[in-house]
Amino acid sequence: MALGIFKKKGATVGKDPTVSPVYGGMADKQTKYEALVHALHGDIYRYAYWLCRDPQVAEDLVQETFLRAWKGIDSLFDDKAAKTWLITILRRENARRFERKQFDLIDLDEHPQSDPDALHNEQEMENEWLRRHIARLPAEYQEPLLLQVLGGFSGDEIAAQLGLNKNTVMTRLFRARNQIKEAMESTTQQRGHTNG
Repeated sequence: MALGIFKKKGATVGKDPTVSPVYGGMADKQTKYEALVHALHGDIYRYAYWLCRDPQVAEDLVQETFLRAWKGIDSLFDDKAAKTWLITILRRENARRFERKQFDLIDLDEHPQSDPDALHNEQEMENEWLRRHIARLPAEYQEPLLLQVLGGFSGDEIAAQLGLNKNTVMTRLFRARNQIKEAMESTTQQRGHTNG
């Protein structure tokens, strides 16, 4: 009988903590976050790797991206915009990396790759050639091309993400592809002259 005076009707003493509204909100946030990571981790990693070309740095960028996503997940109201939102966070994280550090730049053409196993078949050589030529594109052409090729974004989505109009994006994509095509044709002609 004495214990009864400390309990009020409907009090939470002894209740299951998973029923509390605070925990319920966290569970919803956790579920949303886990679904986001599960669905988009691969795409975000691929884009990070293309930006930095280093698996460890790419993992760090992805980890920082998803950490910031966790902190701001409540601001993501449209699940269809999740990929664009994460790519934006990733691009900002990559920019922060350069703000913190100053790198010595070298010309890759003057320093051949030291790892002989890195390019062991024709497809890998072609991929490396393509990476180098994409990296040589001006940033205004490179970024939309990577968003389209790696991110799978449409012209409208790229325009929204970069704060440009769609016609500008489409022009930049066209010019980027033309520059790659011209480089490919030039390489083919050079090979033809050296073989002939």
